[in-house]
Amino acid sequence: MVQEIYIIDDDESSLPIFRELFKNDQEFKFIGVKTEQIDIALKNIPFLIIINEDAIDRNVIEICRQIRTDEDNKITPIIVVSSNTDKEHRLEVLKESVEYYIRKPVDTQYIFYTIKNLNRLLNINRRISALTGLPGNVQIHAELKKRLSNQEEFSVLYLDLDNFKAYNDVYGFLKGDEIIEFTAQTISKCIHNKYPEKSFIGHIGGDDFIAIVPSIDVDEICQSIIAEYDASVKKFFTDEDLEKGYIEVANRKGIMEQFTLTSISIGVVIAEKGRFSNILEIGEVGAQVKHMAKSIVGSSYSIDRRQA
Repeated sequence: MVQEIYIIDDDESSLPIFRELFKNDQEFKFIGVKTEQIDIALKNIPFLIIINEDAIDRNVIEICRQIRTDEDNKITPIIVVSSNTDKEHRLEVLKESVEYYIRKPVDTQYIFYTIKNLNRLLNINRRISALTGLPGNVQIHAELKKRLSNQEEFSVLYLDLDNFKAYNDVYGFLKGDEIIEFTAQTISKCIHNKYPEKSFIGHIGGDDFIAIVPSIDVDEICQSIIAEYDASVKKFFTDEDLEKGYIEVANRKGIMEQFTLTSISIGVVIAEKGRFSNILEIGEVGAQVKHMAKSIVGSSYSIDRRQA
């Protein structure tokens, strides 16, 4: 995937320099943007914005604020390149959540590796769920491998929502995202309250979550998550659906079907020392035990207590 980098300067003096510097690196595409074009440019949500302060007529702090107040570019990295060596000015720029302030004359190798390393960091951060802020599969696998290699005793909770697709069909994806965020917050709150240390919570994707806790006695935490979820999820339904206790969705043949209100299912794998040799074995058992939990109507949990 080619990353678009916008170079903001009014005389476009910087553009040829960057294109030459990265001529052998097809990973990046450099685009010149004049200050009066910033509004239009921000709609494309660039990978990175570089501002040549010496070549713009507007105040650089105002430009940085404009970028940061744009909803789609709150996390777009900004590099300001300037010949202004005043410390107070540099600090004022950095206070606007600017990642780098690079003083001229610029060492081309320095800025080359700054951009390359920013790209690496952002690729790592993309492994974190943008919706929930929880670690994704790469970190989940690493955490499981670490605990197995350390021969720790732990439990893995696989959590997902029942009838979530039906909820999305009735209430829409935006409301569905709200339930996903709420679920992540509920799981995190309960886990951290019970296990403030050595616990881990990840977002596998969609309505699937995972929690790793340093205990094999997990009935209480499962009950806590279910109680917290069931008590608060009602706010995501209309009074009419709450009164009925179900939602109605038309299937592919146009026939209305009834689905119980969205609930949470938890399948737990007890990882006693020596029981598992790799994370694939944990995942296989997790799928089995979560299936058992989901076979029960309403929020429920099921624990696999088989020995090694």
